[in-house]
Amino acid sequence: MQANDIRLLKGAAIPTVLVGLVVVVVAALLAGAKGALGATIGALVVCVFFTLGIVAISYASRVSPMAMMTAAVVGYAVKILMVMALLKAFEDVTAFEPRAFGWGAVACTVAWTVGEMRGFMKLKMLYVDPDGRTPGPR
Repeated sequence: MQANDIRLLKGAAIPTVLVGLVVVVVAALLAGAKGALGATIGALVVCVFFTLGIVAISYASRVSPMAMMTAAVVGYAVKILMVMALLKAFEDVTAFEPRAFGWGAVACTVAWTVGEMRGFMKLKMLYVDPDGRTPGPR
């Protein structure tokens, strides 16, 4: 991973962990230990899925811009489908509170997305290469 990718990962992961802790405490107050466990699982799922997404995009960026964009779009679709599948699979679970899992996943997804957007805006990456050469005759 490049330094920019690590800064972006930190910019998204830190707020997500903080929101995850708040969601776990609220779930524990509202639904007890099963609620706290469900919210913890939801927060962990989001952190793992979204971290893997950044790693995949970072790897694909070394290949080409087209591969990076493809990895980003496919990764986003896979993450959303996997979270939806887990929400459906955990619908009738009794070991933890499924609603706390769902709310934890939703809250952490929003926190990750906002943190990632904020981190990307703070990177101040150039979108034009100042030393780049233009194609064609000079």
